[in-house]
Amino acid sequence: MSASRRSGTTDEIGPDEPERDGPEGSDGSDLLAALLDGMDAALCAFDADGVVTHWNREAERILGWSAAEAVGRHGFAGWAVRSADAEEVEGRLLSAMHAPGRQVHEFALLTKDGGRVLVRTQSAAVRGPDGKPAGLYCAFSEVHTQIDLERSIALSEALFEDASWGVVLVDADLRPAVVNAHAARALGIGRTSVLGRPLGDLLAQGVEELESALTHVLAEGAPPAPAEIWVSVRTPDGEQRRCWRCGFVRLASPLTEEPVPLGVGWLFQDVTEGKQGEQEASLLRFRTNQLHRAARAAGECEDPREAAAVHLDFALAGFADHALVDRVAGGAVADGETDSVRLVRVVATPSGAPGPSLLTGQAGLPVRYGQGHPALQCVERAGSVRASVGAVRAEEAREWAEARQWPPDAVHALCAVLRSRGRTLGVVTFLRGAGRSRFERQDAVYAEDVAVRIGSALDLAEVLGRG
Repeated sequence: MSASRRSGTTDEIGPDEPERDGPEGSDGSDLLAALLDGMDAALCAFDADGVVTHWNREAERILGWSAAEAVGRHGFAGWAVRSADAEEVEGRLLSAMHAPGRQVHEFALLTKDGGRVLVRTQSAAVRGPDGKPAGLYCAFSEVHTQIDLERSIALSEALFEDASWGVVLVDADLRPAVVNAHAARALGIGRTSVLGRPLGDLLAQGVEELESALTHVLAEGAPPAPAEIWVSVRTPDGEQRRCWRCGFVRLASPLTEEPVPLGVGWLFQDVTEGKQGEQEASLLRFRTNQLHRAARAAGECEDPREAAAVHLDFALAGFADHALVDRVAGGAVADGETDSVRLVRVVATPSGAPGPSLLTGQAGLPVRYGQGHPALQCVERAGSVRASVGAVRAEEAREWAEARQWPPDAVHALCAVLRSRGRTLGVVTFLRGAGRSRFERQDAVYAEDVAVRIGSALDLAEVLGRG
């Protein structure tokens, strides 16, 4: 014989109807108890008369009262609320039975050991089969815990909406899952378009370093300091070279016993302008120091032509792979007399093993430069000329260099005119291989500074009759 809780009557269980255990046989009471005790929020319930009917473990943890001590009590008066506050607290709670939706309140509850805890409650009515209030449930948590949660949510929303730096949530497959507006602009694509795409689709360069950093964070955790990563971003206007200062945090689920990685929070700030400024300042200091050292070393040379070679050697460091100095045949020419000039090689860097520049041109034979050669253009204009082979095959690049009487590995050239006492003495040519970038405007300024010193040395050599 077993008592049927649904009907309130006693039924006989026949041989074909065995008694069932578990949630169905117990009308779900065990399942309900497990659900209530597994909740992260404290929960209690009252019947229509205000008697406590349910009390879960989180409520016991916060207030110290066990379910056996709480269930069956009428309201909170005298045990969970001070007597002076009981009427007001119970009135606010029980009012939820006759109000639509949920009611939110804050008040102080008493712990079993006599302490007070400020809690935030959410209360709502429980309706019976006839639709009338049959009681209410009240979920509550400590106010500081609720405030911490709200702050976390507010911080998350602010980061993904209003932050002035890029914020990207990258999943465990290293694909963007959430992107804020600033990051979308930095990546040159819409916020929804970037989601789920491999980082290689967004970045032309730097993706390997970035993915390596993300993988490290997933495996080991956040690095101790931000990292600066140079990337090339694919945009409709072409690739843009940027430097991002990146910070990483590993995200793990708080709902599991063992940490389960949810991905990586990637925060970055564009520091391209600052890094470029630092690089330019460092480069300027280095080049200024080289000019100073070259001037001191050249001052010790008895032959002015050797002084010109010394200036060339110091200029090459970190600047170019090869250098050539060509002098106007027959002596310096005045402005307006540069038509049909011929150039004679006087100084050149060695073509084989590294070493000091070599003095050449003792025979006085002109260099076989064709019409329109960058060195001849430099003499005619009395100004700097830059030239590059462009995007061609290696064989074509070699032919391009040899046709101009340059070393076969040269792909970028910068010619600066040699001037002294208002006359043109020749031209200095700096050459770079494929492993270097093309010459820029600031490189031309440095080459012109070197050319002034070489020109003065060659002019002195002419005056002394050693040209």
